[in-house]
Amino acid sequence: MHIATTTCVWQEKAAAMGAGAGDVAARWRVAAVALLGAVNCVVSFVVFSFLDLLDMVLCVVYKVVDYAVEAEWKACYCSAAARDGAAAIFVPPASASAPGPKVVRLSPSSAKMQLEDVSDTLYVRPSLLSDATKKSGPAAPSLTVSPAIAELIRGKIGRAAPRPPRHGAPCWSDCDCKVCHSWSASSRSSHLYVHVQSPTTASGVETEDVVFVHGFISSSVFWTETVFPAFSEAAKGRYRMFAVDLLGFGRSPKPADSLYTLREHVEMIERSVLQRYRLRKFHVVAHSLGSVLALALAVKYPDAVQSLTLLAPPYFPVPEEEAGAATQYVMRRVAPRRVWPPIAFGASMACWYEHVSRTICLTICRHHRTWDRLFRLFTRNRMRTFLIEAFMCHTHNAAWHTLHNIICGSAGKMDSYLDVVAGQLACEVAVFHGRDDELLPVECTLAVGARVPRARVTVYDHKDHITIIVGQEKLFATELEDIWRRSAAAAAAAADGE
Repeated sequence: MHIATTTCVWQEKAAAMGAGAGDVAARWRVAAVALLGAVNCVVSFVVFSFLDLLDMVLCVVYKVVDYAVEAEWKACYCSAAARDGAAAIFVPPASASAPGPKVVRLSPSSAKMQLEDVSDTLYVRPSLLSDATKKSGPAAPSLTVSPAIAELIRGKIGRAAPRPPRHGAPCWSDCDCKVCHSWSASSRSSHLYVHVQSPTTASGVETEDVVFVHGFISSSVFWTETVFPAFSEAAKGRYRMFAVDLLGFGRSPKPADSLYTLREHVEMIERSVLQRYRLRKFHVVAHSLGSVLALALAVKYPDAVQSLTLLAPPYFPVPEEEAGAATQYVMRRVAPRRVWPPIAFGASMACWYEHVSRTICLTICRHHRTWDRLFRLFTRNRMRTFLIEAFMCHTHNAAWHTLHNIICGSAGKMDSYLDVVAGQLACEVAVFHGRDDELLPVECTLAVGARVPRARVTVYDHKDHITIIVGQEKLFATELEDIWRRSAAAAAAAADGE
């Protein structure tokens, strides 16, 4: 593993501790940090205990409002009640010609959920009080799935391929603007929105393809408004670049009947980019959650990927004692239910509370045009607002399921994905992270580097989850060009050797 940074994280921490071991001021700082940590824990317990109650109240409120506005009850994952002991439910096929029944089975003996690739964190989210009072030691979740959940899953997942999205008006709590909902009135409903930047040079020049995959609650503008303009003229003339809006985000389809599983996301990228534009060889650049999808693509197309670049990958190695509840372990790491830092507070509300997070989407995403106008007014148009579109153009259904089914649901797959990359892919692997990232700690990238020894790991000082790109676009564009240039040179050398 090649680490391009001034000092290793562990060396830095050890040096800081050693320097302050005999320093009175340092001991006071340690005591102050411990006190603030204790206050954070106490305040967090109170706040999230309140949110536990609020989410139950909002569950009832939304059921009433949904029925009043749309004349139908909308199923939610609160209906799945946890209990002790093994639990199983058979979800029959929707028709006689459909594949065999799906099985949901969670038991203390197997500690495994079998239902396509749906994460159990969707409906196994213990309250903070129950977590605080439970006995120590890992415990595999066990539950009984209600008929409402069974019907929901049968309708969404008991099929060989995703059904065409439902046309018409969106849910009352989702935005219906042109950006968010244009897909429903066009022929693009079966494909993702893809921003294509074609080479600017004359025909005849050999070109290469690059696929950019954004992260959670983001969109293609995260790339097109940052690194795309920063590429050199030589790069713009050589590379055909594809920036995709993932299913449920940006200008892409947002089907109400999708579970937004890993399979659905990958298949939509295949259909919308790889097959539609006939990509045979391609580079992949992915940020945050998109890194999971990039790894899945690399594993599925090991001979097609020319280079793999991951930024802030959400990789949390699961301890052996937590292997039976890997999804729950990752959920607690990503969303620790703490009020500080603020980004952890936001992630915790988005991950643990289905109806609180829907309220946030109702307040922010449904009115993103208003927020954009207010932001422009208060800043007097002195700041670019593309991140508002990137972060706010999605539905709660898409964000909720994608967060659980990709980030948490991939917990048991990441090790095998990285092992395939390490052992079967010959392409260059580069991993970048910001040292000040408070959402996904830098240890995630270091763990990827340990799993894939040949990976080039770069840690940027004073950069976080967003500023790893935003604010240093030119630097990162240059890094990408270097990676692609080395990959091309390595491929040419390998061809000459044959």
